[in-house]
Amino acid sequence: MILHFSTATRQAILSTLVVSAAILFTNSAMAFDEVNTTFFGVAIKGYDTVAYHAEGRAVKGKSKFSHKWNDAKWYFSSAGNKDLFAADPERYAPQYGGY
Repeated sequence: MILHFSTATRQAILSTLVVSAAILFTNSAMAFDEVNTTFFGVAIKGYDTVAYHAEGRAVKGKSKFSHKWNDAKWYFSSAGNKDLFAADPERYAPQYGGY
């Protein structure tokens, strides 16, 4: 069975498809990760988030003390800081994903 649509109906269908596609692509483009990461997936540019709380200063973490959480790699300056974070990540993770 072949359907024949009027020009106005074809234009309405095409407009609906275009608008739907635009909404779909706009929403997916606006989506962002829960944690702000580098290109390599490292959170807060590799700084030790536990050290911010414990020492009150920025301390660069080391990849050998890393922990995967919330789709990001978190680096720490020591095994102890890594263990503290692993036990309670919400306590140490920055608000709003570090954005």
